[in-house]
Amino acid sequence: MTPEEFRRHGHEVVDWIADYWTRLPGLPVRSPVAPGDVRAALPDAPPEQGEPLSAVLADLDRVVVPGLTHWQHPGFFGYFPANTSGPSVLGDLVSAGLGVQGMSWVTSPAATELEQHVLDWFAGLLDLPASFRSTGTGGGVIQDSSSGANLVALLAALHRASGGATVRHGVEPEECTVYVSAETHSSMEKAVRIAGLGSDAVRIVEVGDDLAMRPAALAARLERDVARGLKPVLVCATVGTTSTTAVDPLLELGPICQRFGVWLHVDAAYAGVSGLVPELRPLQDGVEWADSYTTDAHKWLLTGFDATLFWVADRAALTGALAILPEYLRNAATDSGGVVDYRDWQIELGRRFRALKLWFVLRWYGAEGLRAHIRSGVALAQELAGWADADERFEVATPHPLSLVCLRPRWEDEVDADVATMTLLERLNDGGEVFLTHTTVRGRVVLRAAVGAPTTTRATVERLWQLLCENHDWLSRDFAEAAAERARLAAEERAEAERRAAERAAAAAQQAEQEAAAVEVPQAEERADEPAEVPVETPAAQDETATQVAVQAPAG
Repeated sequence: MTPEEFRRHGHEVVDWIADYWTRLPGLPVRSPVAPGDVRAALPDAPPEQGEPLSAVLADLDRVVVPGLTHWQHPGFFGYFPANTSGPSVLGDLVSAGLGVQGMSWVTSPAATELEQHVLDWFAGLLDLPASFRSTGTGGGVIQDSSSGANLVALLAALHRASGGATVRHGVEPEECTVYVSAETHSSMEKAVRIAGLGSDAVRIVEVGDDLAMRPAALAARLERDVARGLKPVLVCATVGTTSTTAVDPLLELGPICQRFGVWLHVDAAYAGVSGLVPELRPLQDGVEWADSYTTDAHKWLLTGFDATLFWVADRAALTGALAILPEYLRNAATDSGGVVDYRDWQIELGRRFRALKLWFVLRWYGAEGLRAHIRSGVALAQELAGWADADERFEVATPHPLSLVCLRPRWEDEVDADVATMTLLERLNDGGEVFLTHTTVRGRVVLRAAVGAPTTTRATVERLWQLLCENHDWLSRDFAEAAAERARLAAEERAEAERRAAERAAAAAQQAEQEAAAVEVPQAEERADEPAEVPVETPAAQDETATQVAVQAPAG
């Protein structure tokens, strides 16, 4: 494809994307296809000859779009937001067009230094500790995901806890322990497995009624493990847990971690970017105790996947765990020690120019535009929670400081609440206008409504609430009718059983009478055959009373 052909077809692709965004509200949020439908629409063999771009775009409409769940849809309330924007798409396009590989400073100095600068900008906007800046002892880097960030944080913590021995001898899984809560994202346990510690190294710290990690419970577990000769390596605290956006108390957890010499990693994948908003920043008070911190710009900051912002307070622990320098990567800049080579800050070697899209987004919206976007999502979520609080059909299941609301529908006592709630969820998602997901809170199923798409408006949230109420009412009536039908059938069965029992009793009584009659006839016949008894006359004297005898006695 020549530059001129690219120019022409590039316009066509941009037009296609713009048209897709325009018609997006009219598409069903969740894909209606069945497993295998997409592959069945594709040819068995690849093309031998090239095809025009028009054919590819036609297949986007015919094959791909019907098989998508539309994460950019205004009615998408599932999981967490994963939103892109025009500036992000254009920044990614420029990155793809430049096609640079930013593994080392020397392979593209601008890729490294722009990333350092943008991460320093965000460290300032989020009010993170000075140690997280590139001018301090640590620094920031863009990772592929917070799952990846959790892994590299653990590797850095293991390196520090072992004094660097993990590089030479590997980990000692029988000695090392990692601390999470029941609400911590599953990627932390996955990181523990990948690091070679195994799930037995994970300690699950109790949470309070607010679903946040209890500092006293953490301290007790650390004391117990240290007394047993174990080596606590890392505590993962969460700001905005995945299920409910619970917030672990960093201000209290931090000093405990310092006392035991354990690495404090803060997973703020979803909620971290809310720190841009001054009134929401207190949720992260205590972050100055953190050894590492991660948040996702690709969730709630209008930047397309993948764009995880990861900071570390001591970059030596991170690069000590991950750096390796074969001869073919040696260069004068690296040997001078005066540059950052981001290949030493991540698992993989190669890396895209990820910072460009973030740079585009920040320059287009400005910090205040990003704050407005976050405030909008929070305000809409609070309004939804208010409607649910005032309605007897729903209960707000957990605190909702940000843009996620967990709703527990109320059902009649005889209804299986979890089954009913999942049925409601499927009805909502099958309808195509909205898409929600679920979780469990204290063993009960709840609905999660996460607001965050830039196209979501108050009208969208009002429609979500209307659909929740309408479908709840329909199901409640259906459950009541089903219960009434079951009661009717049960009453009929009882009546039938009583009728049959009465018939059986009557039949039994009749049979008993017949049997009694059958026994009485022979007895009567036997009495008829016996000789009649002749009465014996009693002498009159024997019938006289003593008085009569005395009267009749002769006088002497």
